[in-house]
Amino acid sequence: MLRTLDAAAARRWADLSLAALVSERAAIDRINVYPVADGDTGTNLLQTMRAAVDELDAAAPDTLGGVLGALAKGALGGACGNSGVLLSQAMRGVSEQLRDVTAADGRDLHAALTRADELAREALAEPVEGTVLSVLRAAARGAAGTDQLDVAVHGATRAAVDALAATPAQLSVLSDAGVVDAGGRGFVVVLDALHAVVRDGEQLAPAAPLPGESGVLEHESQYEYEVMYLLGDTDQERATALREVLCGLGDCVSVVGDGVGSWAVHVHCDEIGAAIESGIDSGRVRNIKVTRFADQQAAFAREAAVLACVPSEELGELFAAEGADVLVVGPEPTPERLGEAVEASGAAHVVVLPNDPDTAVLVERAAAGVSADGADVVVVPTASPVQGLAALAVHDVTRRRADDQVAMAEAAAATRRGELRIADAEALTWVGRCRPGDVLGLIDGDVVLIGDDVPTAARDLAARMLSTGGELVTALVHADAPPGLVDVLADHLRRSHPEVELAGYPAGELGALLLLGVE
Repeated sequence: MLRTLDAAAARRWADLSLAALVSERAAIDRINVYPVADGDTGTNLLQTMRAAVDELDAAAPDTLGGVLGALAKGALGGACGNSGVLLSQAMRGVSEQLRDVTAADGRDLHAALTRADELAREALAEPVEGTVLSVLRAAARGAAGTDQLDVAVHGATRAAVDALAATPAQLSVLSDAGVVDAGGRGFVVVLDALHAVVRDGEQLAPAAPLPGESGVLEHESQYEYEVMYLLGDTDQERATALREVLCGLGDCVSVVGDGVGSWAVHVHCDEIGAAIESGIDSGRVRNIKVTRFADQQAAFAREAAVLACVPSEELGELFAAEGADVLVVGPEPTPERLGEAVEASGAAHVVVLPNDPDTAVLVERAAAGVSADGADVVVVPTASPVQGLAALAVHDVTRRRADDQVAMAEAAAATRRGELRIADAEALTWVGRCRPGDVLGLIDGDVVLIGDDVPTAARDLAARMLSTGGELVTALVHADAPPGLVDVLADHLRRSHPEVELAGYPAGELGALLLLGVE
C-alpha cells in the first residue's frame, strides 16, 4: 500500500490510465448514447489521455505538482469531444489543488477530487446528472474523512463505481439502451487505475455492460456538427461572453481554461462558421476540429474490424495505434471474453489475430459461437505478436474482404518468428541439453541455440533468422529484459546487415524475454 502519492506514483497512474483506456476504448465507444450516440467517447478519452501523457513525457518533471501540471496541460491541449474536455478539467482540478504538495495523503486527495468536481461542473453551460458529473461528485465525497491515502482512494473508487451503476436511473436514454454513462465509465477506469497504483494492483471496476442489440444506438442530436478549437490571447470575461454566444448557437457548450491563458472550446451546432467566428472575436483561434455526426455514426456502424489478442497493455497500445481493436487476454483467456470482444467491436465482419497458438484454439471456439449469432468472424493464423503486426501492416479496408484476409494470412506466414526464453528445467533439445537458467533461442517454435548471455544470444538469433534473407526485423522486448537490448541488436545489424531495418518496442509482460519477427 502507498502511504502517499508522489511524483513517481502519479507517473505510474498516468501510464496505467492510458493502458486501461486502450483496453476499454471499444467497450466505452459501444455504450456511448449520451449526449449523442456517436460511438466515440472511449476514443476521445483515449486520445485526450494520450495527449496528456505525451506532454508529461516531453516535460519530464520530477515533482508531484510538475507531473500533474504536465498532464493537465496536455489534456487541455489535446482534449477531444465533450468527454475529453471534462477529463481535462478534472485533471486541472487535481493539478491545481496539489500544485505545491510534495506527497499527497488522503485529505489531499479528497481536496483534489473536490476541486476536480467543481471545475468539471463549471465547464458545462448546462450540467446534467447521470453523467460523469455524478460519478465525479460521488468520488470526491467518497474520499472524505481520512488522511490515509489507501482508504481515501478505496472510498472514492467504490463510490464512483456505485454512482456509475446508478446513472441509468438518472437518464432515461441510458436505461432505454441498457447501459451506464460512457463518460462516467471512462472516469471510473481512470480512478480504478489510481486504486491499482495505491493498493498493490487491486482494482474494483467491473466490465461495462454492453447494449443488448448491435448497430448504432439511437439518440440523435438536434445539431449536425461538433466544433472544437483552442483559444488564446483572451481572458475570463471574454471567455464567459463566448460561452453565452455559443449557447445561442447550439448545445453541449463548454469554454474551459488551463488557468494560465489557454482555453478549449466545444459546441454542438449547425453553424460552423458562426461558432468559429465567435472565437475569433474573442481571441486567437487554433487547432480547429469539426466533426459531422452523421459521418461518425456511419463509421461507428462499421462493416469490418480487426481484433488483436495481446498479452500486455503495452502491446495493446502498439496494435491500437495501427488501427486494431484490442483484447488483453491475460494469462488465462476464455472463449467468453473473446466472444464479448468480437461483439463489442460493433462490426459485421471481424478478423481476429490470436497472436499465440493456445489463444488461437480459444479464438476458434469463440468465433464459432459468435458466427452462429450472425457476425462473420475470420481467424488469421498468427502464432506470435510479430506475425500479427505483419498481418495488420498489409490490412487494407479498400480491398475486397476475401483478398484482404488472404493478404494478411500470407504476410503472417511469411514472417519468421523467433524468441528468447530462459530455461526453467533441464531438458534435451534439438541442439543439446539445456539446464535451468540457460538462454534458449527458438525459431518458429524449435530451439536452435543455447547460450548463457542474453545480448549475445539475441545477436546470434537475429543472425540465424537473417541467414535466409530479410528486410525488416521487429523486436518486442519484455519488461524484465536486460536494459539496452534493442541497442545491442541495432548495433549488430548496422555492422552485419546494414540493409535491414530494425523496429524495436517495449512490450510489457510477454511469454518470452524477446520476440523477433523477420519479414
